[in-house]
Amino acid sequence: MIYLSVVIPCFNEENRISQTLSKITDYLKNRGFNYEIIVVDDGSTDKTISCLRDFENIVVLKNEKNIGKGYSVRRGVMEAKGEYILFSDADLSTPIEEVERLLEEIKENDIVIGSRASLESKILIRQPWWRERMGKIFNIFVRLFVIKGFKDTQCGFKLFKGGVAKRIFELGRINRFAFDVEILFLAKKFGYKIKEVGVCWRNSFASKVSPITSSLNMAFSLFLIRLNDLIGLYEKIIPKQMGNGK
Repeated sequence: MIYLSVVIPCFNEENRISQTLSKITDYLKNRGFNYEIIVVDDGSTDKTISCLRDFENIVVLKNEKNIGKGYSVRRGVMEAKGEYILFSDADLSTPIEEVERLLEEIKENDIVIGSRASLESKILIRQPWWRERMGKIFNIFVRLFVIKGFKDTQCGFKLFKGGVAKRIFELGRINRFAFDVEILFLAKKFGYKIKEVGVCWRNSFASKVSPITSSLNMAFSLFLIRLNDLIGLYEKIIPKQMGNGK
C-alpha cells in the first residue's frame, strides 16, 4: 500500500527539476514513507524529460503538447495510488518538509491546503510587488464570485485523501492556473472538510505566470466555473461516499 503520492506538474524545468526531485526523494526515504512520485511533463520543449531519466522509481507522464498545469495535476492525481495525494509545484517554493504539517491535519479533514496568507505562514522570499498585487486582486474576485472562506487558493502545495482527490479531480474542467479554485469550489459544493494551514514559502523568480495573459485566463476561468455549475456540468458525475475519503 502506497502511503503518499506526490504529483508534480512541470513545463520546461530542466534547470531545477533534478534538484527538486533529489530533495523530495531524500526526504521521503529518510521519513520511511512508502511513496511514489508522479511527474507530469506538460509538453516541455527543453531537456526536462532527459533530466527525469536520471531518477529511478519515478512515474513520468508526458503530455504531447502544453495543455496546462490544471490538466497535468488532474492527470497525475488520476494515476496516483496513494492513501494520501500531495501536489507540489516543480520549483518547490514550499519545502517538501512542510508536508508534515499537512499530514497532521489530514487526520481530521479531507483536504489540507498550504497557505501563504495565514498568520502561521513564513515568507522567506517575497514576490515582486506586482505579483503580490495580482494575487490580492484575484483573491478578491474569487471570494466575490466563486468561493469564500480561503485566504490563499493558489499556493501550490495541497494534500488530499486519495479517494477524495480522485472524485473531485474527475469533475475538474479548468486546465490552467485557476484549477485550484475549481477544485476547492467542488470540494465545498460536495461537503468535504477543508483546512487551510500556514506554510513556509519562498518566491521563485523563474515563475511562468504572465501579468497579462495569465491574469486574463484566470479571470475567464472564474466565469467558466460559475457557468459550468449553472448548467449542471458538475452534477453529471456525483461523488460517492462523500466526506469519508475512501
